[in-house]
Amino acid sequence: MTDRVGLRDLGERICITGPSGSGKSTLADAVGSALGLPVVHLDRYRHVLGTHWELRPDAEFERLHSAAVDGDRWVLDGNYSTLLPARLERATGIIVLEISTARTLVGYVRRTLRRGDRAGGLGVDERLSWRFVRYNLRNGASNRRRRRHVFDEAVLPKVLLVGARRIRDFVRAEGLRTRR
Repeated sequence: MTDRVGLRDLGERICITGPSGSGKSTLADAVGSALGLPVVHLDRYRHVLGTHWELRPDAEFERLHSAAVDGDRWVLDGNYSTLLPARLERATGIIVLEISTARTLVGYVRRTLRRGDRAGGLGVDERLSWRFVRYNLRNGASNRRRRRHVFDEAVLPKVLLVGARRIRDFVRAEGLRTRR
């Protein structure tokens, strides 16, 4: 897109997607705060709070997801590609983050070493998971292609932020405040 799309151009139902560890939840909190929109972290709907990534039953997750998407105003962060079409059907804007797999893994390791609650977290200190690392190494490129395709096909206001610097520049340009 050649015309710059600003935060307020994205409307009141904004999807944020990107690789694990790219800062989706942190950005969602900042966007929600700036625009006065409720924030939904899909990881909190997919996994049981207070656990180390224990999955909810699929039907329960889908019900929670549908209820959130049916809302009038929201910022939703997460991937879960099987349910993405339902989100995009209701969304008024989308932000896609693209960061290299190496960068997201460094961020993930830092996140596990840092204690305390984090944006979008499950309410417990995160532990390093080699399964998570393997998943990202194995699927990073194909997921990146899928997200780019979603971005290219989207017919709503959209923002593509490639690299940590572009994300920081967007946050700064929009006057967002992030919690670190």
